[in-house]
Amino acid sequence: MVGLNQQLKPALHAACLAYLQQRIDAAQSAMLAAQESANSETKSSAGDKYETGRAMAHEERNRNAVQLREALNLKAELERIDPEKACDTVRPGALVTTSMGRFYLSISAGKLTVDGADYFAVSPAAPVAAALSGKRVGEEAVFNGKKVRVEGIV
Repeated sequence: MVGLNQQLKPALHAACLAYLQQRIDAAQSAMLAAQESANSETKSSAGDKYETGRAMAHEERNRNAVQLREALNLKAELERIDPEKACDTVRPGALVTTSMGRFYLSISAGKLTVDGADYFAVSPAAPVAAALSGKRVGEEAVFNGKKVRVEGIV
C-alpha cells in the first residue's frame, strides 16, 4: 500500500472541489435549459399541453435547484476543512490508511485517483468514517462485522 504524506491531502481536497464544481456546473446548466424550455413553450389551441409543458419544465428546474443547493452546501462544508492541517486521529480532514483502504474524510465524492493510487473521499457521517472516528494509528474499529485497523493518519 502506498504510504501517506501530507502533500496528498491538498491534491485530494482539490479533486473533491473539482468534483463539486462539475456538479454545480451541471445543475446550473440543467436549470438554465429547463427555464429556457419553459420560456419557449408557446400557447397553442391545446392550452392544457402548454400548461403541462411549462409545469414539467418548472418541476425540472426545481429538481436541479435542489441539486445545486446540495452541491453548494457540500462545497461550503469542504471549504471548512484545512487540507494543510495534520491530523493524529480520524476526524474530518484526515487522510487515513486502513486495512481496508485509504479514506479522505471530507465529502462523499467516491473514488479518487491521485498519483496512481486510489482513495475514497467519504463524508464524516459515512458508516466507515463513523466507525473509525476518534481512532489513532494502531487502533481498530468494527465495520460491517469486520475489524478495521488504522495504519496511518495525516
